[in-house]
Amino acid sequence: MTCLLLIDIQLDFLPGGSLAVPDGDAILPLLNDLQPHFDLVVATQDWHPAGHRSFASAHPGQALFAEIEWQGLPQRLWPDHCVQGSPGAALHPALSLDRVEAIFRKGTDPELDSYSAFFDNGHRRATGLSGYLRARGITQVAVAGLATDYCVYFSAKDARSEGFEVLVIEDATRGIAAESVAAAKADLLAQGVRFVPASQVLA
Repeated sequence: MTCLLLIDIQLDFLPGGSLAVPDGDAILPLLNDLQPHFDLVVATQDWHPAGHRSFASAHPGQALFAEIEWQGLPQRLWPDHCVQGSPGAALHPALSLDRVEAIFRKGTDPELDSYSAFFDNGHRRATGLSGYLRARGITQVAVAGLATDYCVYFSAKDARSEGFEVLVIEDATRGIAAESVAAAKADLLAQGVRFVPASQVLA
């Protein structure tokens, strides 16, 4: 049983959004085409309360994209994004939701960031996704979405550590920076994650 995991296809991460991933909207048609090829489709949403501590605005005097320590963890300081109920937190209207059976929200703890679909960054709280997938009989998780070097990377990494076979559909993701995308890919490959083109799935 296979699951397509669609990571954070939200307006704030797409061109025009407050934390836009370059070329992020280019993957939308592919994400829709891929969905019928899986037994289960699940989506995630970044869903931050206002004033989330991952926002630079919550740390006066700190620069955007600076890295600090917070709650004993490294924390990059982002622009305000995906605030609960805001237009930027919405899934892109061009993303087909007909086959999406569940949406898991992450980043809801105001004190902890959560890149992964499975856990917060400190692995202190689970989203429940792993148990949901197991209850549905899923053994393979294919990850697509935004961004390759952050939420896709950490979601794929945690899916692997949770015992699933994991694929990253490489051309159905987009990243923030080439260097960090390459580092993320190398780390995932070392952990047994496979990178495949969408054409292999669609075939």
